[in-house]
Formats: sequence, structure tokens, C-alpha cells
Amino acid sequence: MVRIICSSVLKFSKPKFWWGTQSSSSRCFSSRAQSHNHITKMVTSSLQNVSTRHTCQNRSFLLQCRRVSSNAQMSPTIETFDALCEEGRCREAIEVVERLEDEGCVVDLPRLLGLAKLCGQAEALEEARVVHDCITPLDVRSYNTLIEMYSGCGSTDDALNVFDEMPERDTETWCVMMRCLAKNGKGEQAIDMFTSFKAEGNIPDKEIFKAVFFVCVSLGDINEGLLHFESMYRDYGIVPSMEDYVSVTEMLAACGHLDEALEFVERMAVEPSFEVCETLMNLAWVHGELDLGDRFAELAKKLDATRMKKESNAGLVAAKASDSAKEKIKEIRRRWMIREEKTRMLSFKAGDTTSHPQSDKIVAALRSLKVQMLDMGFVPATKVLYWEALLEEEKEEKLLFGSHKLAVACGILSSPARKSFTVMKNLRTCVDSHNTLKMISEITGREIIARDKCRFHHYKNGGCSCQDYW
Repeated sequence: MVRIICSSVLKFSKPKFWWGTQSSSSRCFSSRAQSHNHITKMVTSSLQNVSTRHTCQNRSFLLQCRRVSSNAQMSPTIETFDALCEEGRCREAIEVVERLEDEGCVVDLPRLLGLAKLCGQAEALEEARVVHDCITPLDVRSYNTLIEMYSGCGSTDDALNVFDEMPERDTETWCVMMRCLAKNGKGEQAIDMFTSFKAEGNIPDKEIFKAVFFVCVSLGDINEGLLHFESMYRDYGIVPSMEDYVSVTEMLAACGHLDEALEFVERMAVEPSFEVCETLMNLAWVHGELDLGDRFAELAKKLDATRMKKESNAGLVAAKASDSAKEKIKEIRRRWMIREEKTRMLSFKAGDTTSHPQSDKIVAALRSLKVQMLDMGFVPATKVLYWEALLEEEKEEKLLFGSHKLAVACGILSSPARKSFTVMKNLRTCVDSHNTLKMISEITGREIIARDKCRFHHYKNGGCSCQDYW
């Protein structure tokens, strides 16, 4: 089933949302969600001139929140605010902040920073911008939280604006900003930021090198990572700790370079720890190298059998301690999706070409785009389909009407020309969708922001921010 309700951000004359047609200085309106069905969700947004903060626009959004809030009759209290944050209801929490402010009460900074983190976890960009307006950053930590918030929402432009306006920065600021860029497919820019960090006279420490290794994983560039690892001691006198060895091992193995990871471990200046063996064990199993994984499982048992989890002893990849936190974030996004689906989200399922009121136009748009793509040399990647009984033409038809592409076509039809928009998918992007969206971005002259299960992709002018590595 496809559920579609249009939305707007700025001008509200009715207590409901519809598709936005903001001016070029408008804020973008994007929220994130996940689904247990193979669904792609799409919401339009305007991303031009995001460097200009318009408080009045955010206040207009807040007024609309009041209209649709189910808590409009509740007496605003700090306890109400805390309860809403606990439930992941950031929009209602923002309303409570405004109403408390009207009554002369001010929500303390730690609570506002907690709300900022909640907006980042829920990937609620418009709400995040309203929270930003409510916060007067008093220290570096507050600025860092805002950068993390925008990173979670996928807005590197907003994050960079916060970074640029900071009167002072610490190492954590640079680490957060570099990770933000890497998560959004801008790994090269993140490496350039590390260069800027050093150019400003800052001395790298172990924490920023961890961020560099994280960036190298996003780029799939192990050579860059190894060069930085070597420079730790050679250029800065940082003696690698076991934690650093674990970071480099994870960088190599996560990129699929298991042979290089094994060689690195064998050449370590110290005996590998349990953490090193466990890292290689899990990632070897993830990449299908069962024998290598079993080998390191035995080594891990010899080092400390008491720390081997039940799953690891059974030959399964054990859950990390951080996985529980990730599950909590997923639950926050799930709750957010259930509420947002009633107001702003458009949902599509693969192959459903009849449910949408504009289905005929969407199908026609995709067929027209396909003709143009074929003229430009596009070749559908039918190898991603494993139905041997299907003919090549039938496979191409199924690929053409994938949920991702239906959402993109609807976004093109439902938003102003040349405006960017966002699509969200609960699966990892396949190579055919990736190639298709790159070509559509070139044909239509639009930036298409796509969030799959793993990362953000920014398609523009026929290219993608991930540099075809995801």
C-alpha cells in the first residue's frame, strides 16, 4: 500500500501539510524513517542558501506544530518536556519549549542539547533547525552537539555553517565534523579538513587519527589510512596503543582487505590482543572467509575464553555493546516514521504502478527518462535480479519500477524545477539504482539526496558523493 500526504514548510493557512514550493532562500524540509516493508519514502525539500538562518520561518513551522500537536491542551511543564523526549516525540517537545518560553520559563541548556541529540537520532531536520534557534551555544561542547545533530539529519551544509561560526574549536569538533562529512559521502572533503586542522597549527592526537581511519573506511582507501598510521609515530611521536592497532585492523578488514589485515596483525610490534582477534574474527565471517574467522576465533579463545560470547562460540557474529544504542535509535526513528507518515511522507513499494493518484504520470516519466538514459549509453544492471526465468526485457521492466525510482519520479513531478529533494530507502542501494539516479540527476539538473540503509548519497551532475564506493 502506498500512503501519500503532501507537505509544506513555511506558509500555513490550513491545519494540514501539503507540498512545499519555497523560495530559493527557504529551508529544506526532510525527515528520516525506516520500515520493515521494502518501501522507499520520499519528501521534497529545498536546499538552496541554507547558510542563511531564518528564525521567522522556523517559528512558522512551530506554529504549525501547535495546530497538529495532540498535546495542545496540556499544561506545559518540564516534566512534560522530559516525558516527550523519552518517547522520542521531538516535535511536541519543541512546542512545550515554546510555550514554556511564552510563560517566562526557560528550559535549561542540558535539556535543549538532549533534544538536539534526539532530533539527530530521529533524522528530523526541520525540527533540528527550530531547536538550533532555541539554543545559544555557550561553549564548544554545545557547538559540537549541534554539529552531531545536523550530521544525523544528513545536512552537511548546516553542520559546516555551525563549524564555521564557532569562535573556537577543540579536537573533538574536528573529529565530529570529519565523521559527519564521511557519513554523508564526502570523505575527500573530510581528509581535506584534517589537512586544514594541521595547517592551523593544531597537533594531531589519537582521537583525530581514529576519525581519519573512519574516513578512510568510508572511502575504501586503505593506503591513505596506512600512511596516516605510519605518520602517527614518525611525525608526531604517538606510540600506537592496542586501541590504535584495533582501529587500523578494523579499517583494513571492513574494506574487505582481509589479507592486508592479516599481514598487518602478523607484523604488529606487540602480541595481538583479544580485541584484535575478535575484530578480525567478526569481519572475516562478515566477508564470508569462514576459515579465517574460525582461526581467529580459536586465537581469541586462547587469549581470554571468558570474553567469548555465546554467538561467537557458535560461529556467529556477536552483537557489539554499541548495538543496543543503535537499536534504541532505530526505535526512535520508527516512532517518528509512524507519526510523520500521517503528515509528510510518501511511501512506495517496488512494482506498484497503480496506487498513486499520479501513477500514469510517474510511469510515463520513468519511461521517458529511460529513453534519454539509453541514448546516453546507460545499460541496466539486470545482474542484480536473480530470477532466471525472466527474459532480459522483463528484468529491465522490474528494475525500472523499483521503489527507489518510483519515489524519484514522483519527487520530480511534485516539486519545482531544479529543486533538490530527498528519498529514503530501508535497503542498501543496488548498483542499478545508483547508476540510474546519477544519470537522472544529470538529465534533470537536480541534486537528489538519497538515504539507504548504510549512508547518504548526494547525486548531482551525473555523479555521486560516495565516488561509487558504498
